[in-house]
Amino acid sequence: MSILDSPPYANWLGFGAALLYVVTLLPTILRIVFPSLKETGIPKKLLLQRRLLGLVAFILSIVHGYLMIIKREIDFLDIQTYWIYSQGIFTFTIFLLLAFTSNDWSVKKLKKNWKKLHQLTYLAMFLLLWHIIDKMWGHWTWLTPPSLLMIGIVTFLFLIRILYENNLLKKAPKQAPEKPKSPEPSNKN
Repeated sequence: MSILDSPPYANWLGFGAALLYVVTLLPTILRIVFPSLKETGIPKKLLLQRRLLGLVAFILSIVHGYLMIIKREIDFLDIQTYWIYSQGIFTFTIFLLLAFTSNDWSVKKLKKNWKKLHQLTYLAMFLLLWHIIDKMWGHWTWLTPPSLLMIGIVTFLFLIRILYENNLLKKAPKQAPEKPKSPEPSNKN
């Protein structure tokens, strides 16, 4: 008997969605936390595919959720359902908003609000970490550790990014050495 269970198909889809989601978070995080990577072009290449990867992650999360609803015979008329699956519901709602506004038309129409709306992705990152921990607690599959590791690492890097952006990790700028004071001219009258 193994300690880790074999993952069902729905978990594979959830893992794929989480993996692609993490890849969509990487360009900005890598650019800020590891500025030397900018020269490699990796963040730029990831940035070019961010929208597509985010939409594929969203589709995988829809199928993941649908299969889990069928597997667990979830009763949507029971109020407890919403409490038990709250982090999945909130995360899905955020992903739904992001997916529907991941187009040029929305960027033009929402203007500054588009960027504010898409900042919700970072809340979704924390909710997704909570979702994986909560739903897999006590019955891990062998997909659980890599899922926790990748979401955990990107969450940690995001927190480092926040510290960098708030100048809490940057080295204090070197101050120019003080110029020696020149002797004051003497008044010899």
